[in-house]
This record gives sequence, C-alpha cells and structure tokens, in this order.
Amino acid sequence: MDATDIPALPFVDEHATVVEADTDTVWRELGTLMDGARGFRVATAAPGHELALVGRHPFSSYALIFHLDEADQGRTRLRAETRATFPGPAGAVYRRLVISTGGHAMIVRRMLRKVRDNAAQGRGELRDKPPPPRSEQTT
Repeated sequence: MDATDIPALPFVDEHATVVEADTDTVWRELGTLMDGARGFRVATAAPGHELALVGRHPFSSYALIFHLDEADQGRTRLRAETRATFPGPAGAVYRRLVISTGGHAMIVRRMLRKVRDNAAQGRGELRDKPPPPRSEQTT
C-alpha cells in the first residue's frame, strides 16, 4: 500500500488538539513520537504540513494521517485521521475489538497529547540544539 491507496480507504475517525507551538516544533515532536513505530511505514511526508503512515496485516489495511494546520499566535492544530478497511469475518471481529471498544481512539488521543505536551514545553527545539556552554564562575 502507498499514498495513492489512502483515499480509497474508508474514513474511521479523526481526533485533534491545539498545540501551543509552531508547526516546525510540532513536526519535530511528531517525528520523535513516530520514530520506530512498528506496523507503520511512511507513505508521504510534507514537513510542517502532513505525515501519512500506512500499514497492513491480515485483518486490516490502514492509514494514520497527521495534519498540521497553523493556528493563531504561533499555535498549531494537529489532527490525526484514521482510514482503514477490515476485510472478511476476521476483519469485522478485529474492528469490533479495536475500534468499537474505544481502544483505538484512546491510543490516538494519547499520542496527540504527548506531541502537544512535549512541543509546548519546547522539547523538540531543545533536542535539536546543543546544550549551552557552561560558564565558569570566578570568585
């Protein structure tokens, strides 16, 4: 599956949060969070705008698309859109277990909160900069 397959996947849900940081900082935090995420591969990446991840297993083909929209006063609206198909009877059971129970929504909201909290604290910016030089005090 690649980026061209994403629009054909049925919409599942979308969750959003507003982050007290600019899109560049949010993008870095999102990258840190998703670095090494198993089950996903990057389908598209438009820094500061959109990150689309796709995956597939016997019960589902899915995409998780993060949209970053500039908001007022240096804030960013971060949205996580899920699209997926659940083929066959086993897929239907899997959908009930993952989506209908609210487990998927809880995990996505937790991911958004983590990006929001870390970006708002400036962790993404700090991670990209070397530590300030230590000044020696003489008395």
